[in-house]
This record gives sequence, C-alpha cells and structure tokens, in this order.
Amino acid sequence: MVEQSESKLLRKRQIPRPLFWLAGIGAAVALILFLAPFFLDGPLRSTIEKKINRDLKGYSVTLPGLHIRLIDLSLTLKGLTVRQQAHPDPPLAYFPSIKARIHWREIFSGKLFAEFVLKEPNLHINLKQLQNEAANKVSIRERGWQQAVEDIYPLKINSLRVNEGSITYIDQDPKRPLVLSHMNLQASNIRNIHLPDKVYPSSFHLDTSIFDTGHGTIDGKANFLAEPIPGVKAHLKLENVPVDYFRPVIARSNLSISGGVLGASGNVEYAPKVKVAHLDILTIQGMKLDYIHSKKTAGAELKKAVVVGKAASKLSNKPGVLISADQLNLTGCNLGIVNNAVGKNYRIFLSDANFRLSNFSNQFSQGSSKALLQGKFMGSGSTTVSGEFRPENNGPDLDLHIKVDTTSLVQMNDFLRAYGNFDVSRGTFSLISELNIKNEKISGYFKPFFKDMNVYDRRQDKGKSISGQAYELMVGGVAQLLENRPRQQVATKADISGSLKNPETSTWQITVELIKNAFFKAIRPSFEK
Repeated sequence: MVEQSESKLLRKRQIPRPLFWLAGIGAAVALILFLAPFFLDGPLRSTIEKKINRDLKGYSVTLPGLHIRLIDLSLTLKGLTVRQQAHPDPPLAYFPSIKARIHWREIFSGKLFAEFVLKEPNLHINLKQLQNEAANKVSIRERGWQQAVEDIYPLKINSLRVNEGSITYIDQDPKRPLVLSHMNLQASNIRNIHLPDKVYPSSFHLDTSIFDTGHGTIDGKANFLAEPIPGVKAHLKLENVPVDYFRPVIARSNLSISGGVLGASGNVEYAPKVKVAHLDILTIQGMKLDYIHSKKTAGAELKKAVVVGKAASKLSNKPGVLISADQLNLTGCNLGIVNNAVGKNYRIFLSDANFRLSNFSNQFSQGSSKALLQGKFMGSGSTTVSGEFRPENNGPDLDLHIKVDTTSLVQMNDFLRAYGNFDVSRGTFSLISELNIKNEKISGYFKPFFKDMNVYDRRQDKGKSISGQAYELMVGGVAQLLENRPRQQVATKADISGSLKNPETSTWQITVELIKNAFFKAIRPSFEK
C-alpha cells in the first residue's frame, strides 16, 4: 500500500510533457541567442566596415570590434575610427563605444525607430583638415554620412545621447589646442513623432567645459527634418571662457590678444525662412588687444577690410536676417594700435579701458546703437570716446566724439621719434574731435593741444648726434614761438571732409582708419613745419 501511494505521488509531481518541451525550447533559444553572437560578430563587423567605406566620399573608417545582442536587438561598435583621406593623421574622430538599439518607448506609438548612445567620443581636427573640408565641393548630404549611419543600424535615429565627449581643434600652434571637454548632448523626438504640428517639435540639451575653466550650455528646440536645412531655436550661455586661447585664430586678422575672460548669453534661431542671432549681453574682462600694422601685411589688411565691408553691406537691413545685441562690454582692458610700418616701432594704447555698446543691430528699424569708451590714453590721459552708430542703409552712418585730457608727452616718445624724429623730456597732450559719416561723406575735425613741452634736454639727449640735438633745439624753439600764451600751449587743427573712396568698407574699419590717419595727420604738422 505504501509503495502504491508513493508511485501515485511521483506521477503527480512529474512535469507535464508540453511544459517540458516548452522549457527545453526556451533553453535552446536562450543558448542560441547567447552563443550566436560569438559567430556573428566577426562577419557582421567586416560587412559593416566595408559598407561604410563604400558609401563615404573622402573619408575612411576602421572598425576593430563589434558585438550584437539578439535578445534586445542591440548593436555595439567598439573603437570606430574615422579618417580624412586627404589628411589621415590625426584621425578626425574616435568612438570607443557606439550603441544602437530599438527605441522601445516609441513602440507604443506604432513606430519603429532607433536610439543611439555614444560614450566618450573624441573629435579632432586641425587647420589643414578644416581647409580641405571647406574647399570640398561635394555637399554634406552627398558625402554619405546618412547612409553610413544606416549601414550601422537599419532604423532611423529618433533619440541621441552623447556622454563625456570632446572636440579638439588645432589651428597653427599644436601647443595651444581649443578643447571642448566633458560634452554631454541629448536630443529627442528627432523624427517628429510627437508634436508634429509644432514649428520645432524636437528638443535638445548640450553642456560642455570650454578650455578647462569655461563652461557652456545650449538648450533648445529643433526641427531636424526641415527642408532644405534643419531648423533650430536655442538659448546659449557661456561662463568664464578664457579668450587667450583664440590667439592663433585671431592673429590672422592682424590682431594680437592676451588674457581676458568672456561671458555671454543670448538666443539664436536658424531655419530655412529666418536667421536671428541676439545677444542679451557679452562681456570680456581683463583682455589686452592690439591691432598690428606693418608693411608686409598692409595689402592683406586692405583686402580683409574690403571683404568685411562687403559682408557687412550684404547683411545690413537684409530681410529675414537679424543680428543684434543688447549690451557688448569690455571692462579693465588694454586696447592699442601697434605700427611697424614706418621703420620705428611704436604703440598707441588706451589702458584701464571700459567699453559699452548698446542696442547693436544690422536692421535700421531697430534704431541706432550707442557706444561709450573710457580709459587712460598712453596710461595717463583721461579719455572719453562716445558714438552713435546707425545700421547701414547707404554706406556707414555714424557720429563720433573724442576727448583726451592731459596725456604725458613722455609716454608718446616712440610715436614722436617715428614721425617727428625727436623726443621730449616733459609736456602734456590733449585732443578734442568730432566726426560724422553719412551718405558716403565724411566731415569733422581733429584738434590736438601741446602744453609745457620741453623738446631738448641735455641729459636725455647727450648721446645723440650734433645734428640730432640741433634739430630738437629747433623744434623746441618753434614750439615755444607757437605757444598760445598765457596758457603755454601749442594748438593745431585738421579739418576732415570729403567722400568715401570705398563705400563698401565697414563702419568699424572706417572708424579705425579715421582715428589712425587723421589723428596722426593732426599731430604731425606742428613738428614737420
């Protein structure tokens, strides 16, 4: 009896045969899904690498590793490297890990799209590679990038995440790379599944470290499917960005900078029918900036001025294009002009300079912008420059007022030696000026004042030749004869009038040339005569 009861109990505990087969099939499938990738990874890696290289134009890739997971249909590319064929070293991009998978959350929307996650990608480009890219006549769309992405994963991307990426650009000096690091990007609804009626249905966020100490964020909306170009509307914020890193790039514009920290915030909208760039505020603190003029670069400077002028003329009052700024500020800066073209170098500068430009715009309807510059001319003379600039309608349109008070002439000796072949041991310099440019015509004046000027000093000039000392004695004597007693000052005036020779020259270029040339023209007659 006991044996019969135990036999019945064992039969009750036995697994039903259908369930047993299902369990066996499940285990077999799981084993296949686990083992199959070990056999598929190699052939699939080779196939994807060949397809990408076939579709790309001007670029090549290497793909050393790949892993597919059949359980969730995900694909991970390992060590993908992209090279420009014209300049293969260094590689343009290196991707330690690219993971592509089905965007499962959108399955409930009845759509089948992909989600990409890029971990620690590194983009690296230098000046030669950038110039080759700019000279390439094949459009971005025709270079095969979209097809290359589809070669990796057949579904279109709807979600993209970049974790801890970096971008490095080397201009001319490899010791001073421009690096964006710790870059994180997230873009969603790229295929406009949700909110399709919105102008910008997709959203994205980017944050990054800039040159180690700086930080930047971009938050915005987009329509990545807009034609003929994607549309973007975003808010930008930059903090504590060291300007000095841009030195190699800026040097090509005859500008030299050192030091300085930049902060800015603003909005940009770039779409097929609208192009808007608006800065709420941009501030640069503690920067030294020089414009350098020399005989070697004089021709190039003129060509650049013409190019800038034409570009400004095209943008001025152009429909659908708005470039504006509420405030542009320079604080605690040192601004100068270095002249190496006359045989004797000199630098004219403004120290402790604070500059403010408000309501800047390329559209006449936005009204005029006002500028105020204050500082110390040659480190000693209290200086104020104020101006009103109107958007160009028929060439540059501006009013400029300049006042320089009691600058030490000794600080100007390099300039005096270059243009007058003499120097001074004491004296002061002051200046007042008014300039107006409108309808391609210039009018105004420069009026400098020299006071208590002592041109010849035996101790200072004892090392000079007899003819040099005699010349300085003569200049000093003429200055004394010209002194307007009892104020003991020499004054001269240079009237400025005429038409612009090149109406396409930019407003800023004309302003600099006026100050540089007319200012010198006003000072020199007192000594040259």
